[in-house]
This record gives sequence, C-alpha cells and structure tokens, in this order.
Amino acid sequence: ASCPERICHGGLQKGGFAAELATGLGVAQDYAAAAGWYRKAADQGNADAQYNLGNKYANGQGVPQDYVQAHKWFNLSATSGDADAVKNRDLVASKMTPAQIAEAQRLASAWRKK
Repeated sequence: ASCPERICHGGLQKGGFAAELATGLGVAQDYAAAAGWYRKAADQGNADAQYNLGNKYANGQGVPQDYVQAHKWFNLSATSGDADAVKNRDLVASKMTPAQIAEAQRLASAWRKK
C-alpha cells in the first residue's frame, strides 16, 4: 500500500500527522491509527517510522505489546545508525528469552531481504 508523502517523508517527525495521532496534538489521539501510519512508512524503509513502531510494540500502544516485533523494528532502525534505537532494542532484549531474540533477528533479516 502506498504511503502519502505527508506521512512517509517528513510527516513522522515531531509535529507530523502520525505524531499528531500518537500525541493527540491537533487531532483526537488514536494510537491504532498512528501505528498504522508508522507501519506503512516503516514498511517502506523509513528509519524514524521503524523506531516509532518499535516504541508502539514495546509499550502496547495501538498494537498488542509484542517484544519480538519491538526488537525487530528497533533493530531495523538501528541499522541506519539511530543510537536511540540501539538502546531501546537492547532494553527490550533484556525482557526477552534467547528464543524470542532469535525470532526477532530472523524477522528483521527476512524483512531486509524483501
């Protein structure tokens, strides 16, 4: 699915549409909608969206809490050099079993091969 310019490019930073949905600034707060827009941009390789989606999964905001998915998205964002993504990935990993970490790494690797 295509992601509108406003969301995928420049709309994920503070003040952007997905951020507005996540915070409720200017629009009704809607974590599920924010997660959906972050997902569309994350699937297109936007590192900021991948980081934000990782946060949504880590905290269960708009999506079910899922440390495997959180680790995957933080890991993908970290590959673009995001130091915060590295820290959050490692924090989430501390709450996971070795099998869960392996699954998250497998999912991230599979995503990169798409």
